[in-house]
Amino acid sequence: MQDTMLLGVEGIKKTILHGGTGDIPKFITGAKLCDDERTVIDDSKVVGTPMEIVIGNMFKLDIWETLLSSMRIGEVAEFWCDIIHTGIYPIVSKSMRRISEGKDPVDWHIHTCGMANMFAYHSLGYDDLDELMKEPKPLYFVLELVRVQQPSEYNRESWALSDEERLKIVPVLHGQANKLYKQGRFQDATQKYKEAIICIKNVQTKEKSWEAPWLRLEKMANTLTLNYCQCLLRMEEYYEVLEHTSDIINQHPGVVKAFYLRGKAHMEVWNEAEARQDFSRVLDLDPGMKKAVKKELAKLAVRMEEKNQEDKNKYKGMF
Repeated sequence: MQDTMLLGVEGIKKTILHGGTGDIPKFITGAKLCDDERTVIDDSKVVGTPMEIVIGNMFKLDIWETLLSSMRIGEVAEFWCDIIHTGIYPIVSKSMRRISEGKDPVDWHIHTCGMANMFAYHSLGYDDLDELMKEPKPLYFVLELVRVQQPSEYNRESWALSDEERLKIVPVLHGQANKLYKQGRFQDATQKYKEAIICIKNVQTKEKSWEAPWLRLEKMANTLTLNYCQCLLRMEEYYEVLEHTSDIINQHPGVVKAFYLRGKAHMEVWNEAEARQDFSRVLDLDPGMKKAVKKELAKLAVRMEEKNQEDKNKYKGMF
């Protein structure tokens, strides 16, 4: 049986679809148009991950706090919300979709002020959201309250942090990644390194390029990127290592570790001349690396001999 009620907030009507128990957020959400077909705009069940609200934080509709506060854990309810509450839903929806795609929700509007974002419907990148931005409509929100966590229990994603919080968490993530690397958990380590790099890059975009604060963050990001590349080497992702190390070398041609790791990647894909060139550059920049470079050059010689023998066997008898 469905119970329908007014919440005492203008422009909202609640219909309980399934009762719940407990206190009063992770929640599952769906958004629908108020047309005959109840056209679905978003559905977090399809994504497979419940939405989360951090009270007082961004990437949400303020009215969602009101809606969820009227619910109990396990309850499923449908809320009809008038235009006064749904006007900025397309912007919130875009951020949610980027999160579900594994992208940073702040990336697309980091250089745009709030009012510009409000009216920049032409730049949302989703046809249905563009249309809804141009012509706001009442919406149905179907919410299921899954669970509630206290602030002490909740680990926020990096995109939900302030710049100050991002910079504070970077060394924590760095330490966790290093520990995972030592344990041989290279895939898990790459995730921690990437999260730390994203934190830094989000802060760095607000600094002026090549000035002291920007350079300090760049150095931190490069250190993490090179550690990330060490994981990739162990995972045999050699071409990605070549890409990242080359990016660093092009911007900062004095970074010894970038040449060293790129040389190792070149060696693994049988780029002998490029590997020797990179190892030679390592010695130019840091003669103290002589022992390490000598070891890598010996491995390179063995590797090239194996490749040459393999090629001979492959083409034997063809000519």
